[in-house]
This record gives sequence, structure tokens and C-alpha cells, in this order.
Amino acid sequence: MADAADDIEGLSFEQALAELERIVGQLESGQAPLEQSIALYERGALLKAHCEKRLEAARLRVEKIVMGAGGVATAEPAEFN
Repeated sequence: MADAADDIEGLSFEQALAELERIVGQLESGQAPLEQSIALYERGALLKAHCEKRLEAARLRVEKIVMGAGGVATAEPAEFN
């Protein structure tokens, strides 16, 4: 499972969301055997957590945007750990 998590860490939000949508479609179709469905569900849970982490990082980054002198917007870089 560590390999799957490492693999997911390298995905962008958009890539992870697209894969999660494919997994949901497969699970909803009911065509996958039980063991494969469980594996898909586990990967989907990891992808969901990854997407939530990316969204939270983006939210924090937006919150750091402040109005600078003269009404010019400035931003501080956010850490994406």
C-alpha cells in the first residue's frame, strides 16, 4: 500500500480527481469482482485524501493573498507538504 500512496503523491489534483472518477464509475457499474472492488475502493480512498490535501493547500495559499501598498495584491508562497 505504501507504493500506491507514493504513486498518488506525484499526481496533480486534476489527475487524481480524474482517476477517482474512473474508479467510482467502475464501482458503480458493479462489474468488478469483489477483490478488485475492494482494491479499487482502497485506491479511491487514497485518491480522495490526496485531493482533499491539495484543495486544503490551495485554500491556504489563497488565504495568504493580501493587499499590498497601493492596492497591489501580493501573495506568499504556500508549502505543499
